[in-house]
Amino acid sequence: MAKSFGATSTTDEVLDGVSLSGTRALVTGVSAGLGVETARALAAHGAEVVGAARDLAKATEATAPVRAGAANGGSLELVQLDLAALASVRACADALVASGKPFDLVICNAGVMATPFGKTADGFETQFGTNHLGHFVLVNRIASLMKPGARLVNLSSAGHQLSDVDLEDPNFERTPYSAWAAYGRSKTANILFAVEFDRRHKDRGIRAAALHPGAIHTELSRYLDEEARRELTEIMTQVGKLPGAKPIEARRLPSGRRRSRKPTRSAGAIARTVTSPTSSTRPASPLAACAPMPLTPRRRRRCGRRARIWLASASLKPGGCRDF
Repeated sequence: MAKSFGATSTTDEVLDGVSLSGTRALVTGVSAGLGVETARALAAHGAEVVGAARDLAKATEATAPVRAGAANGGSLELVQLDLAALASVRACADALVASGKPFDLVICNAGVMATPFGKTADGFETQFGTNHLGHFVLVNRIASLMKPGARLVNLSSAGHQLSDVDLEDPNFERTPYSAWAAYGRSKTANILFAVEFDRRHKDRGIRAAALHPGAIHTELSRYLDEEARRELTEIMTQVGKLPGAKPIEARRLPSGRRRSRKPTRSAGAIARTVTSPTSSTRPASPLAACAPMPLTPRRRRRCGRRARIWLASASLKPGGCRDF
């Protein structure tokens, strides 16, 4: 009888009786949260895990239980990777390629959420640069290591429905910054990248997917206060539902202005500006960030089609150089 799993199933339940011996996996963001748990589950069932992290000292401490719980030949190797610096991404990818060891599974887990306005080392908006571009460069540079039948998994979020990718202003150079709009853009990009990578590599048996891991309290929410965390859980629950989910009612913006009383469904909503480009304060809650600006099916199709081409092919270096 086939096993049945649901939202409350644990990794150990899903992998019960499964041997991953001989499987080699790359997991980014193994210094905290889901990255550590993912590495633990894989190594505990025999997988050879390469864990990437910006802070190796922190990752070493956080993954001590992973190494202790490794079984059936499972192991964990740490490599340095700063997704917010493309020089670091290239160095990590090139070292992996030089080793010549192939991967059966690549899990792009690392990321940031609702950060104050900032830029990566290469001049990109922090969330888009870290969550999407860093992984984009890493995966494309190690694609030759992915075996036929390998899998790419991009951790996105139901929060992608907060906003589409803005192809004209990805770094908020012409529009005021919104922490939640930026997060939504990066999560939409994660999905579009998975769709296009799958299209380009499925002939080799390599498939890609994006997933929403659920509303889980990890270090990802470090920039939020308790009220914002509560509301984040609420909005993630709503945007993950099928059409017909309870709409998010109009709320008072931080400025004291009220928007339309017309309720806004979180699905297909674009995030409204709630912080200035130079603000260092905590971002407003995701509920307060949603404005009644639903994306029409035509606009979403157009944006999605353009974004798939752009995210898969175009260079995003500020100077226009195509050398990633």
